[in-house]
Amino acid sequence: MNQQTFSNHGKVVPLFHFFVLPVLVLNLLQSFHWLFAGRHGAAVGLSFLVSGLLNVLVSFALLALAILARVFALGVQDRVIRLEERMRYERLLPDDLKPRIGEFTIHQLVALRFASDAELPALARKVLDGKMSERKAIKQMVQNWRADYQRV
Repeated sequence: MNQQTFSNHGKVVPLFHFFVLPVLVLNLLQSFHWLFAGRHGAAVGLSFLVSGLLNVLVSFALLALAILARVFALGVQDRVIRLEERMRYERLLPDDLKPRIGEFTIHQLVALRFASDAELPALARKVLDGKMSERKAIKQMVQNWRADYQRV
């Protein structure tokens, strides 16, 4: 496995990103094409219109289902990261920062998980005092990357 860094830590799931989503988008576009192309031909009956609209709705539903499955999985992952990181902070943060653990937002916790144990206290203080909340900016501050190969 390659060493993980800020520039390569994003996870791409080829079957999902390069097959499922494109096929569902193409299905949706094809459904719109059939609906509107059929209306310009011969007389269009009500059943054709209803069938076409249902096809478009099912296409939207399938695409939404795929996107929501990914969003829900990432949401659960973030909740687990929040729990893991709060436990880690109890171990690693100095006594003056421990009472502030509850101040960290989920975005801050998720971004700081990549900080090594040695650099976490200083970065945690910097994030809280600077009220930094953008994941990308926090991740870019990490000097000694702590890889997370268990991502969804």
